[in-house]
Order: sequence, then structure tokens, then C-alpha cells
Amino acid sequence: MQARPLLLIFLILFAHSALGGASAQTDSSISKIVAAATSFLSTLDDAQRHKVQFEFKDETQRKRWSNLPMGIFKREGLRSGDLSEPQRKAMWTVLQAALSANGYEKIARIVEADEVLGKSDGGGRLMFGKDEYYVSFLGAPSASEPWILQFGGHHLALNITFVGNLATIAPSHTGVQPAIYQLEGKTIRPLGQETDKAFALINSLNDAQRKEAILGVQMRDLVLGPGRDGQSIQPEGIKGSSLTEKQREMLLDLASEWTGIQNEAAAKAKMLDLQKNVAETWFAWSGPTEKNSAAYFRIQGPTVIIEYAPQRLGGDATKHIHTIYREPTNEFGAGFLKH
Repeated sequence: MQARPLLLIFLILFAHSALGGASAQTDSSISKIVAAATSFLSTLDDAQRHKVQFEFKDETQRKRWSNLPMGIFKREGLRSGDLSEPQRKAMWTVLQAALSANGYEKIARIVEADEVLGKSDGGGRLMFGKDEYYVSFLGAPSASEPWILQFGGHHLALNITFVGNLATIAPSHTGVQPAIYQLEGKTIRPLGQETDKAFALINSLNDAQRKEAILGVQMRDLVLGPGRDGQSIQPEGIKGSSLTEKQREMLLDLASEWTGIQNEAAAKAKMLDLQKNVAETWFAWSGPTEKNSAAYFRIQGPTVIIEYAPQRLGGDATKHIHTIYREPTNEFGAGFLKH
């Protein structure tokens, strides 16, 4: 009879210790990120620093992000292909510090996919490949003052806002084309986990749940993609409160493929937020439910909107994917700045 109270005390102490560890990790993480960003900036000359640095409140630069390739969309900042090898290495070190290990690998594989696409594409005015990614800073890297790290190119737009020890990647776009390719004898699927976990979740639903989750319209692209900052939509699909405990765990695990891109401390903080709101979080689906088919889905809760949309502009839609991550109450750290 005494074991349960002792177990409860242990769990409380463990949770307190874990939260304290997360806070300390955040302090350590932001120092590491700022140090990497400062080191990168020190490798640049005056002309390069002028190109890469913007005011924190520069609304024009904040909006200058897209999934589109160069040749259609013009970016500002420093182009990766214009950097020296040591400068490119320093730039990627900043990303490695700012992202989780899994997030960094995902981003690197998205960029590699664009390199594959560039080698297979006929050329023309559209520009693909590793050289066509841009980096910029809004505000100076700081452990106390707000600043934003932007990194993006075709199918990738990261907007990582830091406010002291807090961080968010909202809004950010992760996409890929081709969604599956070969590299050094290995099959690479940059967004494979997102895809597999989503199909596992939809196929865990019973008939009544599917009737709620599956939309009556064919979704062909993101509703709140690039250029839709500040907009909102009504939740649709099945509500988290109508899912089983296991299905809610699967929903959170699916969402972690986006929240987990950022550094581990920020990812943990966001996951705690999603867990708190999981009963009010909706899951919507459009398209077939057979694994390896092209289907749209959306996760929407009080503090998150995630969309996944295969692209149907010719060819196999499963090979060309767009996704978006947003936090309606915290785009570019707006929620952090209110406190």
C-alpha cells in the first residue's frame, strides 16, 4: 500500500529535476547558438555583413521567405554559393547549434534533395542546389535580446526566433523534391517519418473516427503556406478528445517531427505545451488512406498549425511534398515578446 505514494513522490521529484535540467539546457543551448552565430559573422567582410544583417523589426525581410526556387522568388541575405568553404562550414555550424540532431539531419537532407533535383533538371531560369540557399539575421545574435535566424531556399524556409532562452521555428516551411533518392548507396527520405507516422495514425482510427477525420474535399496544397502570415482557418477533422490515449500519443509523436526540428530544449518546451492542449487539437485528412499514397493532413490546436500537402503538378505526387509549421499565437516569437 505504501509503494504507490512513494512512486508518486519519485515521479514528482523526477519531473522537477527534468524541468530544471531543461531550463539549464536552454541556457547552455542559447550560449552555444550565439557563439556559433558570432563566430560565423566574424568570418565575413564588411560587404557580406551588410548583406546578412537586418533590423529585428524589418517587416519586409520577415516576409521574404518562400518554398519557391530562385528564378521565381528573390531572397535577400548571403547566398551559400558566394561563401568561401570556411564560411559555409561556419554557417552550417550555426544551423547545427540552433537545431536538434534530427532537425539538422532533416534540413541537410532537404538541401541534398535539391542538389539531386538540380542535377536531374534541364536548367533554365530556375536555380536548384546547395548553392541557392540564403542565410540572414534580423537583430544581432544575443542571449538576452530578440533576434531571428533565417535560412532558406527551394522547399525550405526556416525562421528561428530567439527571445532570451526561448525559441520558436514558427513560421517555417519544410518540403522536399524528390522525396526519396539514393545517396552513397542508401535510400534517403527526408520527410519519411512524417509520412509514415501520419498513415499509421489515420489507419489506427475506427470507422466512426475516420468519418470525422476525413474531409469531404480534395486538398491540393497548403492552406496557410508562405505569404499567409497572420491568417487563420477553422479547425476541421477529429478532435483530440475523441481519440484514444494511444492515438493522442501518436498525434503528438507526429507533431514532434516539426517541433523537434529546433534545439532539444525548445522542442521539449513546445511538446509540453502540445501535451497540455492535445484534447483541443484536431487532426484532419484528405485523400487515400493506403500507405505510400498521396494524402493531405493537418494538425491544428490552440498553439500550433501543421500542414502536409503532396504536390500534384505532374508526375508522382508522393515525390514532391510541401509542409508548413505555424504557431498562431507566437509567429516570429510574438507571444514571447508580450511577456
